Amino acid sequence: MVLQYTSTVVDPPAILIRGADSHENDELIENMLPEDVWFHVEDMSSAHVYLRLKENQTLEDIPEKLLQDACQLVKANSIKGCKMHEVSVVYTMWSNLKKLPGMKPGEVSFHNSNVVKKMIVKKDKAVVNRLNKTEKSGVQMDYDGDRSARERREADRKKAERKIQLENKREEEKRKLEAAELRSYTSIMKTENMTANTDYSGYDSDDFM
Repeated sequence: MVLQYTSTVVDPPAILIRGADSHENDELIENMLPEDVWFHVEDMSSAHVYLRLKENQTLEDIPEKLLQDACQLVKANSIKGCKMHEVSVVYTMWSNLKKLPGMKPGEVSFHNSNVVKKMIVKKDKAVVNRLNKTEKSGVQMDYDGDRSARERREADRKKAERKIQLENKREEEKRKLEAAELRSYTSIMKTENMTANTDYSGYDSDDFM
C-alpha cells in the first residue's frame, strides 16, 4: 500500500504516488508502467514519487506547475533535503530505472543516465501544505489490473494501426491500378496506333455501278 496525493494545478487533477518506506519503493520500482515518471532527491535519501502520464507523452509534456508539485513532494519527504533551502531533484521515466542484484531496498540505478533530468527545487511550504491536505494513506495499487488494461489498450491501438495500414495499402494498390489503366488507354489513343476511317488500304470490294 502506498500514499496518494492529488495535484490540482492541472485540470483534470493529477495523482502523485509515494512509497511509504524503502520496501514499498522497491514494490513500485518493480510494478509501475512505462507512462510513469519517477522523482527523487539527487544524492540523498528521499521518498520515491511517481506521476502517471498519458500514453505517448514524454517528460517535456509535464506542465511546469505539476512538475513543481512532484519535486516539492520528494524534497519534503527527504530527511536531509526537507531541512535545506534548495535541493536538486532528478526525474526520469520508470522504464529507465534499473534494479541491480545486491542493491539495498529502495536503491535504484538507470539504464541511461543521459535521459535523466534534473531540477533545482527551493522550499515552498505552501505547495507542500496543499499536497499534504490531499494525502490518502494505505492506498492499494492494482498493479495487475493496470498492466492488463494497458495491454488491452496497446492491443487495440495496434489493431487500429493495422487496419489503417491495410486501408492505405488497398488505396495505394487501387491508385496504381488506375494509373496503369490510364497509361494503357493513353497508349492506345496515340496517333500512330490509330487507323483513320478514310484509310481503305487493303480493303477489297466489288465495284458497283
